[in-house]
Amino acid sequence: MNVRVLANPRQGTPGMVVLPAGGYQRAKRVITAWPGYAPTPLHDLPGLAEEAGVGVLRIKDESPRFGLGSFKALGGAYAVLHVALNALARAGVAATPDDLLQGRRAAPEVTVTCATDGNHGRSVAWGARRIGVRAVIFVHQTVSAGRVAAIAGFGAEVRRVRGTYDDAVRAASAAAANKGWTVVSDTSWPGYTEIAREVMQGYRMMADEALDQWQGPPPTHVLVQGGVGGAAAAVSVQLRARLDPAPALVVVEPDRAACLLASAEAGRLTAVGGALDTVMAGLACGEPSLLAWQELERAAHAFVAIPDEAAIHAMRRLHALGIISGESGAAGLGALLAGGAAMGLGPDSRVLLFSTEGATDPDLYTRLVA
Repeated sequence: MNVRVLANPRQGTPGMVVLPAGGYQRAKRVITAWPGYAPTPLHDLPGLAEEAGVGVLRIKDESPRFGLGSFKALGGAYAVLHVALNALARAGVAATPDDLLQGRRAAPEVTVTCATDGNHGRSVAWGARRIGVRAVIFVHQTVSAGRVAAIAGFGAEVRRVRGTYDDAVRAASAAAANKGWTVVSDTSWPGYTEIAREVMQGYRMMADEALDQWQGPPPTHVLVQGGVGGAAAAVSVQLRARLDPAPALVVVEPDRAACLLASAEAGRLTAVGGALDTVMAGLACGEPSLLAWQELERAAHAFVAIPDEAAIHAMRRLHALGIISGESGAAGLGALLAGGAAMGLGPDSRVLLFSTEGATDPDLYTRLVA
């Protein structure tokens, strides 16, 4: 398979603090207190480790996360809660997260909105329903009917727009500005960073849990999916907070939507155009997140772009082991199996992967693993 690997020429250069430690500790206290919280499993994959030519291979399985099927449950729902608490504070009402979740306090007239490829919108809709606020979710034209139905199932209004994910981001932002809604986005841009920062603080938990669960010498390499970069940057920050030296972080993207690799190559934040037509729907993003890039530009070890076939092959290999990983969730394993040697991995490498989603579109999953 045609896998492209780009070593990051700016790794190690000084940069700003993107996710302060205090913000993560607050997010962790809130999320671990939610009903149904439990760390997701970390699976050991000795057979695939041998096939990939590495010493240790483990994968963090986000499919059981709060029943939503992806790591996004850690971010969007937490940020919705944060928005509602801020709205109450502006109205002069003191409240705790538990006050909202238990119905002891109601948020003022709040409507949250976002764009999504499926998983983030589901998390925002779930978070909004739990505390009784309205959610309007924008999806682009290729988001599957199954993913739209899952979002609507949490009571959100779903609006479909022409174009790509990035067009949906702009549509959500425009609607919010016109109607006084609050954007709860997992991407960021100049003038919009603080809520996206809270989303990313929630994402750090999956890396924190994985390191707590890891046994033996720590990982030498961590492969994590790109998209706009929010999850990859959150994992990067947590790895650096917990381990010294930090493992080499490899960011994996679809070859048809590799905006982070393009940014690394250009030496600046860079968008990629076109239809972004990839089976890895959760990673079909053409414009990087500003906050994510501020972290990844200096902390990522390499950027890897893979074809759809690599992700599908990895889905099937995991399915055979009883691990349900969706198209985007399997991308890290796809990159390892197709390009591990090109990344310089070998028998001494200890690799951590993140299966960031389960079968979030069950019909598509069934077709792809058949």
